Amino acid sequence: MATAQAAAAARPCFMDPEAAAKCSITVSSRQTIHFSHHRSQLCSLSMNGCQGESHLPLGTVETRSFPAVPSPSLALDRLSSAISELKSNPPPSSSGIIRLQVPIQQQIEAIDWLYAQDQFLPRCFFSGRCQTGHFSDLSFDYTNGNDQNQSKHKLVSVAGVGSAVFFQDVHPFSYRHWKSLKRFLSTECPLIRAYGAIRFDARANISSEWEAFGYFYFMIPQVEFDELEEGSMLATTIAWDNALSWNLGHAIDALKATMHQISSIVLKLRRQVPSTLMLRNNNIPCKTYWDLAVNSALRKIRSNSALIKVVLARSSRVITATDIDPIAWLACLQVEGENAYQFCLQPPNAPAFIGNTPEQLFHRKWLGITSEALAGTRARGESMPEDLEIELELLSSPKDHLEFTIVRESIQRKLENVCDSVQVEPKKAIRKFPRVQHLYAKLAGRLRSEDDEFDILSSLHPSPAVCGFPTEEARLLIAETEVFDRGMYAGPVGWFGGGESEFAVGIRSALVEKGLGAMIYAGTGVVEGSNASLEWDELELKISQFTKLLKLEVPLEIKS
Repeated sequence: MATAQAAAAARPCFMDPEAAAKCSITVSSRQTIHFSHHRSQLCSLSMNGCQGESHLPLGTVETRSFPAVPSPSLALDRLSSAISELKSNPPPSSSGIIRLQVPIQQQIEAIDWLYAQDQFLPRCFFSGRCQTGHFSDLSFDYTNGNDQNQSKHKLVSVAGVGSAVFFQDVHPFSYRHWKSLKRFLSTECPLIRAYGAIRFDARANISSEWEAFGYFYFMIPQVEFDELEEGSMLATTIAWDNALSWNLGHAIDALKATMHQISSIVLKLRRQVPSTLMLRNNNIPCKTYWDLAVNSALRKIRSNSALIKVVLARSSRVITATDIDPIAWLACLQVEGENAYQFCLQPPNAPAFIGNTPEQLFHRKWLGITSEALAGTRARGESMPEDLEIELELLSSPKDHLEFTIVRESIQRKLENVCDSVQVEPKKAIRKFPRVQHLYAKLAGRLRSEDDEFDILSSLHPSPAVCGFPTEEARLLIAETEVFDRGMYAGPVGWFGGGESEFAVGIRSALVEKGLGAMIYAGTGVVEGSNASLEWDELELKISQFTKLLKLEVPLEIKS
């Protein structure tokens, strides 16, 4: 493990760029494949070198809504005034979290707002699926306390910069981490959320490109822009805890510093292919070693071992003539984002992890929970008859049926461990995306307790769709075979809220770094009947949504 990481074993912490570097948690946790289930006392926190404990509930948890304004600049002015008022008349609590929000009478896309913030870090973005149009129904009070004037709006996507609180560690994500994070969330304030991601494999060493993410990274944004179905909203969040030497005054001063850097000028991004030249694309593994890896996995599957399926992945390092702007790239991906989640997560001094993923890990609202099985891949047809022919071929393929059944039944068993009953409907169907189509099933259940949320997260990840089956045998083969760090690729990415949480699987994703181009990730399931060359073609199909954004100057594959 990197020495720099061990020195920065953070936290939850409150966001101050200098203080953040000093934050730490001392955790003694039992590692499992990806999570620790140790359920003893909560994590120790440090802020500015002072130790404290996170046992006690926050003294104040509050959302303050103000009347709607016509523009982002007026919303920024109103929030600045509200922050000054809060400093003049602070709540008496020694700890708390307060969200200040101003609706805007314009529908502005959150990704456009984020692009206008001039690469302010840390930053995050999360968009719900386009086929539902939103990922929350929320009632907003437009009159600062007059409940008679509430109206319901649908939340489409969220962008945030700065962090009121962030959560990170160099130990696997544990129950104690989850409880420490949930301390800042409340059903009374549903838009106070922690956005972030968790590594695919907590046992794997962290490579340099993923170092700043730790084993997980979550942030509650300091400044947040919410895109609504009919309007927008600008918000700020302030968190403090005197026991951690981070009082309300410190939090307000840090927020004011962030507010000074926020741009109120938002221009619509062009959703078109940028003129970025691709100078080189280096695949790890290259085609020769990929064939060897797939054929070796097939031999293990055909032997007397327990292994039925393994998901092998590839990393493609793309070198470009000019820097790739991750937000502009993500905006282009949104064009073909139907039925998919879009996300961006970028800690300080880190690359941006972006993606356009079709796969839901789970969605929890109160005790209700849904998940999905997604497996088997085919291209879309160039005509409706051709597309239907490909769909029927996928539905009747024995190889793909086996792969899909493994995924669906595994998820169902895991849900049944914490739910009274689980419904699967449809049991097998086709879900279409602009470039690909997959076999699909939806699963739904009811949790016995909201505390089961952690158990759902830790048991559903990794699913056979991104790891294999049985999990441990597949994970070991991946660790033996792959020579790059998956990082957050294929890991959980999403958000925790008070009464609701949602996570996607971080596939169809890339790590974009200034001056270094991008690392594009893709994987494919290997089962009996797989063919190495066809699986390679599937990888090419999956990364095409990224590579289509680049202009080719030299041959794609640099032979080795």
